[in-house]
Amino acid sequence: MKLSSSLIFTSSYLGAVSGFSSLPSVSKRTVSTLVAERPFTSSQIYQYATAPEGLVNVADIWSERDVYSMEQWATQYGMQKADGVELYSEDGGSDYSLMTNSGVAAGETVIWVPSSIVINSASVEQEFGAGCLQQVEAVLIQIDEFAAMKGTATDSYYRLPLFRLMVRILAEWEKGQDSVYFPWLNSLPRQFFNGASMTKRCFECLPPYAGWLASTERTNYGHFNMALKQGYVPLNPETIMNREAVKWAYNVALTRFHEIWQPDRQKLIAPMADMLNHAAEHNCEISFDYEGNCQVTALYDIPAGSPLTISLGDPTNPTPIFAQYGFLPQDCATIFCKAMHLDKQIKELGYEFSELLIQTETGEIAPKVWDIFLYDLLQKSDPNSAQEFGMACRNDDESTKQYYLDQYYSYTLEALKEHVFGILNSADKLTMRAQSYDLETHPRVPVIVAHNQ
Repeated sequence: MKLSSSLIFTSSYLGAVSGFSSLPSVSKRTVSTLVAERPFTSSQIYQYATAPEGLVNVADIWSERDVYSMEQWATQYGMQKADGVELYSEDGGSDYSLMTNSGVAAGETVIWVPSSIVINSASVEQEFGAGCLQQVEAVLIQIDEFAAMKGTATDSYYRLPLFRLMVRILAEWEKGQDSVYFPWLNSLPRQFFNGASMTKRCFECLPPYAGWLASTERTNYGHFNMALKQGYVPLNPETIMNREAVKWAYNVALTRFHEIWQPDRQKLIAPMADMLNHAAEHNCEISFDYEGNCQVTALYDIPAGSPLTISLGDPTNPTPIFAQYGFLPQDCATIFCKAMHLDKQIKELGYEFSELLIQTETGEIAPKVWDIFLYDLLQKSDPNSAQEFGMACRNDDESTKQYYLDQYYSYTLEALKEHVFGILNSADKLTMRAQSYDLETHPRVPVIVAHNQ
């Protein structure tokens, strides 16, 4: 799960253990020894599993998520949580999160997950061998480079750790109940609503910015699938050709990973910690120490009865969260101005999408939104002034910027009005199109409609 929550590293996890008031204070060596020496057998690990014999049925979207067996399995492996921290669901079991029934103090450890059950992209190379991974990843890069020539490039170098997580999840899935991760796999959702799960008809119901982000996720998945089918990865051919399983594994990796950059860039999934949901005003953060142990820490005093949340992305720009995770945050105060037709101008001024915002409640428009619209107008009518104004924007020359903004205020305002009214009109039409779809064949309509509105 997380895209941009803060990841803080510590040289040891001693503080993580001592944060639990219900547990004795023990040394780093003691905790490691207890986890390492506990004699796990298959019967012990799977004694809580209630799923039928064999593989987790990822095609059955109505299959019950056995999250409580997962929690007991993780506890057997050394996962610890503060008193009062519980799993809960507000929708009857489709989505789960964590809450505190007794309150948590600022700085307190909420959850601690040992590295022994953390899935780490860096360890996949050791488990599968560098040779086969280098071959398949070279294929993935070639696919990406070919797509770039056709104008549909994705950043495969950035995505390689995600590819490794997907491969590891598939490897564990095809083992069925012989996998030590079976209880965790059986606790995961079977259905996703993000861009990778959408169809072409879904994209046709989204505004340009959302459609671009969502279709990019779909393209990334397609490239991973193509590379996987080259056969370099030691997976069963039946697994590789199982479209539902591959897409499910991709979505699990995409929606549940946390990224760290020290000592090396890695993507990790920590069972139980991956149950934390998103909030714009999140109250927890996730960190990993250098040994790969995961710690969830309260950022401030959290009262009893509160959900425990992390940040999954920039709260000022919720559309990337929608494209990656398949839900739309309801507590965002701003939205991207959706000026995708001015992408060239945005890049020339060196601006970021996260700076080009409109307040959802007041309608207030960020200053840099005015800049890109005026810059576009000047490029069309007065190239010399456009050059001077562009230089002022890039150099933070506020006096020159203000001069041009004052001079062309009425024209810029008219261009902005036309753009906003166009967005609203387009959103209404796209929503009507989405609502015409059959929910049985297009289950992602509700989240698309929510986004457009």
